[in-house]
Amino acid sequence: MSVSKRRQCKQQDAISWYVIHIRISQRLIRNCMNSVCFCLHVMFTPTVQKMALMLLVTEQYCLSFIQRRKAKGCVHMMYSNSEYADMHLVYGAADGNALAARRRYSELFPRRRLPSHQTFVSVDRRMREYGIRPGPHSGRPLAHAVNVEEHVLDLVDQDPAISTRQISAAVRLPQSTVWRLLRRQQLHPFHLQKVHELTPADYPRRQQFCQWLQERHLNDPMFIRRILFTDEAMFTRAGVINSHNMHQWAVENPGARIVRGYQHQFSINIWCGIVGNYLLGPHVLPPRLNGHAYCEFLEGELPGLLQDVPLATRATLWFMHDGAPAHYSRNVRAYLNDAYPHRWIGRGGPIAWPARSPDLNPLDFYLWGRLKTLVYSSAVPNREVLQQRIEGGCEIIRGELNGLCNVQRSLRRRARVCLQVQGQHFEHALH
Repeated sequence: MSVSKRRQCKQQDAISWYVIHIRISQRLIRNCMNSVCFCLHVMFTPTVQKMALMLLVTEQYCLSFIQRRKAKGCVHMMYSNSEYADMHLVYGAADGNALAARRRYSELFPRRRLPSHQTFVSVDRRMREYGIRPGPHSGRPLAHAVNVEEHVLDLVDQDPAISTRQISAAVRLPQSTVWRLLRRQQLHPFHLQKVHELTPADYPRRQQFCQWLQERHLNDPMFIRRILFTDEAMFTRAGVINSHNMHQWAVENPGARIVRGYQHQFSINIWCGIVGNYLLGPHVLPPRLNGHAYCEFLEGELPGLLQDVPLATRATLWFMHDGAPAHYSRNVRAYLNDAYPHRWIGRGGPIAWPARSPDLNPLDFYLWGRLKTLVYSSAVPNREVLQQRIEGGCEIIRGELNGLCNVQRSLRRRARVCLQVQGQHFEHALH
């Protein structure tokens, strides 16, 4: 390194050192001007002296400028909430006279910082404009007024399904501002729930079944654990895909895709049952199930599926199925009357199953949704893989500790809430 460069670096280091010491204590600089000038004359070269003196003059000018602005009340000084409250009270006691309020404030609170008279005026103005809510930040001002906010709320009242984009276009505000207005009013967007259609004639039947279930449970707390709930579900290649929560994290958009439509289709009709903590099945049924095939399944396959269920439970077992056409055939009802006398639930049975009530069947409100989530975690290439995933998914569900245990508790709660809403849709009241 050359001598000139080395000397220049030393001068820069000396200037930096001096600037640091200038900012250590502004009070020391103001009280020791002569000492500082003496140090500059003795320690540094003329170039360093000139540059340091320029910094010193600039520092002193800034200090005096800030003091003048503070005296005029133009510089914002932070006070505690109690101090702001006392300022406003004293300003009101002085009938809006800021100078008198400042004098009275100094008498009442001699140990506090004495604000300028403009501060009293500013505190009162903020209270009148924004109330007890915090005022706007010092950055961009809010782009809306009270009438605009009322307009937004009127639009939501007229159409609760309106989008924030439509509101933004109607009131000519940014969409982010519309979101802030709605959140301030504690309004949140809720998704619509898909439910089965219910007719007025279904309400009393649902109430009757839930009332019967609750009475039996009160007489025998283990009764629900002895009901074999059954159902069939069709598993296809495409399955049911909920893309709302499907995403991939990446720095750039990877262009991820999921196939929805297939030219070559296949499907499997699966039967399952739940009794207590036992999951029966899966058992493959014909694609087009009729009464004859269903009756053969009940006579030939169901007893084998019940082998793992304790004998005491099988002796007092109740059988349940919905009102599908294959379930209502004459030979099926005859078999159930013989195998489960006065102990089966279904259309035409001793206890009628309410039509259009999947929200009361554990397989509909729990098993099928959980199983399809496991089966369709990735694309299904062929029928054999589909069946393997169904069987593997059932094994996973059997291994889950609280899954089947919570089903009985959930059914009791659903029956109770169904009675509270007089047999109408109730899933929105479960949360």
